[in-house]
Amino acid sequence: MKRFVEGDDRKQVALLPECVDDYIGEDNPVRIVDVFVDELDLAELGFNGTTPAITGRPSYHPGVMLKIYIYGYLNRVPSSRRLERECQRNVEMMWLTGRLTPDFKTIADFRRDNGAAIRNVCRRFVELCRGLKLLASDTVAIDGSKFKAVNSRDRNYTAGKIDKRQQQIEESVQRYLDMIETADRTNPIGFDVKTVRLYEKIARLRQRMRELEQIKKQLKTQPDGQLSLTDPDSRSMTSGGKRTGTVGYNVQAAVDTKHHLIVEHEVTNIGSDQGQLSTMALSTKNAMGKPKLKVLADRGYYSGPDILACELVGIKTYVPKPLTSASRKKGLFTKRDFVYVARNDEYRCPAGERAIRRFTTVEHDMTLQVYWPSACPRCHLKGRCSPSDYRRIRRWEHEHILEAMQRRLERKPDAMTIRRSTVEHVFGTLKHWMGATHFLTRTLGRVSTEMSLQVLAYNLKRVMNILGVAATIKAMRMAET
Repeated sequence: MKRFVEGDDRKQVALLPECVDDYIGEDNPVRIVDVFVDELDLAELGFNGTTPAITGRPSYHPGVMLKIYIYGYLNRVPSSRRLERECQRNVEMMWLTGRLTPDFKTIADFRRDNGAAIRNVCRRFVELCRGLKLLASDTVAIDGSKFKAVNSRDRNYTAGKIDKRQQQIEESVQRYLDMIETADRTNPIGFDVKTVRLYEKIARLRQRMRELEQIKKQLKTQPDGQLSLTDPDSRSMTSGGKRTGTVGYNVQAAVDTKHHLIVEHEVTNIGSDQGQLSTMALSTKNAMGKPKLKVLADRGYYSGPDILACELVGIKTYVPKPLTSASRKKGLFTKRDFVYVARNDEYRCPAGERAIRRFTTVEHDMTLQVYWPSACPRCHLKGRCSPSDYRRIRRWEHEHILEAMQRRLERKPDAMTIRRSTVEHVFGTLKHWMGATHFLTRTLGRVSTEMSLQVLAYNLKRVMNILGVAATIKAMRMAET
């Protein structure tokens, strides 16, 4: 094989064996994983087994197991069985663990038993980023995305799904009975194999009907009217414009607009984003240590009480109001066509009439003022306004906060463009890393642990791209001293 680059003979004995460290370059990201874990106080973070037992078989140090997982998620190897193989054949993993080879059950048990501690490690890395001045921006984008769980749509039940499935079974049974009757007429004597198979199918369908009745009884005990058999915490959720639901979890994330680091995240099994803004915004503000914070979010987060809660703690929100009024579709005036005059506490209608305050009411725990004009019955625009005798306008007692937010949005027309370019590609990256199946674990707590490892790996890679490997290692050591 002349004129080709030739390798060493496999059976050649090296006179001076090379050490494993020679295979790992100084700019190898695995060195960051090693330094980061070594600088952590694992006992303070809540890991089990930091102090070895006096008796029994020696266990693996939690630092070694944590290094295995961080390296695995950093290199898109989340499976415990695949991590076991990597420990046996991967030179970087040999260097990281000191050639230890724990089996897959030990690796999986570590993730299961140390979920809270692993989530604390993710938060600790965000604190490290804050100490490195990487969270200097005062603006974050918040969004949610649906991630698939280990539960197919066929194993997720609602009352509507069960009724539809039972109807399909009844139609199938009747169809098979009609086919048997036809077979009996055409072949009154003799043994028909096809008829036997039809009877077997009917028996299976009736057994399935009994199973659905049992599931319907279990469904009555579920507060949200859903039952998932494989992963009991997963829920069916609609995503975007898709008509079919995804059985999974709704992952909330807050990403800073400068370096695109994930500052805060949370895994929920609530399909809607509404009602999650204030919780995520306050957690993000505390994680960044900012006295003031600006939050960008889409229409799905629009909620008066949430926006008020953010305003009270110094968080400025930028959330567009959803245009869901039925009046616009009917060709009628909407509330946006009525101008509020704060000086007189009244509205001016499209016809120029005054709509004065009439009474106060409470709806959905919100105090509302109700206004309407006296000139409605004789108004020449009444046909375009309301079919009722008077057009009533409701105003929340804290409506001025929503109006101030709308003015902020008008002064910042690129707010939603910044939001999309900041947070949506983060979810795309995470789903690309996780693959088509997304989560590998079950139940909300374990899925949250798995998501924290994904977020930690994402943030680690972002910091390496921003600072470089050598600068990141140096910064980690200085931050801990």
